[in-house]
Amino acid sequence: MKKYKVLWIISTLLLVSVLVVCCTKTKLTQTTSTSPNVMDYLEHDSLNRFTKLIAIINKADYATALNTYGTYTFFAPTDSAIDLYLKQKQLTSIDNLSKEDLQKLLQFHLLEETLPTSTFTDGKLPSITDYGQYLITGVKNVNGVSSYLVNRQALVTQANITVGNGIIHVIDHVLIPTVSTIAALISQDTTYSIFTQALKETGYYDTLNTVKDKDGNQVWLTLIAQKNQTYRDSGILNYEALKAKYCNTGNPKDGVDSLHLYIAYHILPDIKYLADIVTGNSQATLAPLEVITDKFENDTVLINDDSYSTIDGIVYEPGIKLDQSTSDKSATNGVLHTALGGLKIKVREPFPVYWDLCATQPELTRLSSIYRKQTFLFDYGDGNTFKGIKWEKSCLKYRTGVKGYLGDYWQVGMGRSSSNTNNLGTCSGISWIEFTTPLLVKGKYKVWFCYYAQNSTKSAVQALFDSVPLTSALIEFNQKISSVDFSKEASLAAIGWKWWAGVKEKAGATAARMLGIVDVKETGQHKIRFQLVSGSNSDCNFDMVQFIPVDWPSQTSPRFDKDGTIEY
Repeated sequence: MKKYKVLWIISTLLLVSVLVVCCTKTKLTQTTSTSPNVMDYLEHDSLNRFTKLIAIINKADYATALNTYGTYTFFAPTDSAIDLYLKQKQLTSIDNLSKEDLQKLLQFHLLEETLPTSTFTDGKLPSITDYGQYLITGVKNVNGVSSYLVNRQALVTQANITVGNGIIHVIDHVLIPTVSTIAALISQDTTYSIFTQALKETGYYDTLNTVKDKDGNQVWLTLIAQKNQTYRDSGILNYEALKAKYCNTGNPKDGVDSLHLYIAYHILPDIKYLADIVTGNSQATLAPLEVITDKFENDTVLINDDSYSTIDGIVYEPGIKLDQSTSDKSATNGVLHTALGGLKIKVREPFPVYWDLCATQPELTRLSSIYRKQTFLFDYGDGNTFKGIKWEKSCLKYRTGVKGYLGDYWQVGMGRSSSNTNNLGTCSGISWIEFTTPLLVKGKYKVWFCYYAQNSTKSAVQALFDSVPLTSALIEFNQKISSVDFSKEASLAAIGWKWWAGVKEKAGATAARMLGIVDVKETGQHKIRFQLVSGSNSDCNFDMVQFIPVDWPSQTSPRFDKDGTIEY
């Protein structure tokens, strides 16, 4: 029996607090202050720790800059840190360094945004240094004491020293910027020799060795590379074996060659540290229209690790891990990560996505006292906690004990004030609400919107998929199906109507409208917005959205009951 895949969309949204804070910026008013500025603090340090740093700043002509008002973050190496740096460089004095070298050194320690350690993440800092490279931070345990580690090079020995023009973090080593491109980083490490040869043969080595484009703009790329051992574990002992497996045209530089596409699939356009990857759910690659999916689970970054549902149950397609200890390697043109398994283009065929708009919001489902237990009003200010839902203003009402699938739905006042109140006041009507879809495989789908018609008040709402209007039908939340007759379901579907509930709940009020056909060009998550066109209705009940491939055997099955039963 043929198994039809159904995405049981419970998107794993990465909600690790250490990643969330990276988006928070500390606001500091740029005004005069009686507090010492960066340079003043260094010069009057009671422990006299920064004499050599002060000498560097003066030789680089940076004293004035560090005393001007602003919102800086400065990582300040101590005298002993600078001594270690000079020893590493086999220099006897800072006098052996040019003014330009010292300026670049200081620029790598300076950011033009105030970043206390509360914004440090297990990954890159949200702002770039004045040098033009990002810093990464983490935590390291030394002798039972946990300290912040910057760029895997320096420990923060004193943090969050607030000064008049920003903040200072004292560090025990000098931070050293990378001077290598991604191509250089990988070619310098012989454990990547098979992959490096593939990069050269496909022409992508040159791509990863470029820092500026023809117009002089900075190039940023991300490479997910594989080590030789990963290939050997799968029986590929050298580049020739890799070419024999993937190259189907005889020319790896050919854009349609399978080896060329295989390597392109390992490269992301833009700079994506691990913290960026796991907060995106899917990432574009240089392979045309192909993406990787990603998640963060049990402190592990996983690529293409996906779960689907079939009639026979959940299907789990295991992905590969990224090695966090050898990833997040900064380059002059991006960042290098290491995959612990074979990463290849994942063949995904379009399949139905039956998307429950409530059950797929982890911020809701984790509220055990509310989810499927009580009606609750989420204030607009709380909207930031819903990564997958945005709305115009006011409140969003979660209804339980109703005739939606799983007994709940979102009840939205579209166009006028509703009578719903909470401790913050009355929820007024809104003109739009937007949801982030689960993963959709590229292909053509009919889009069905499932709602529960509740009153006779008219309102017309149009859906937009990735900002493109769906024009087959408007949603009029007061409209019901006049007669639920299974013998007429095909003719109903032909004119864009169906009922979505099973025999237990079948009723004309459990209506679904076919809003239009979308051509999903890129596998990944997308946006669907519902925009008020006319009228007003305080009881617009948003239950499900279904994306069903246009050539799927049935547009009307399965059906969904309040108790969770799915009828095929």
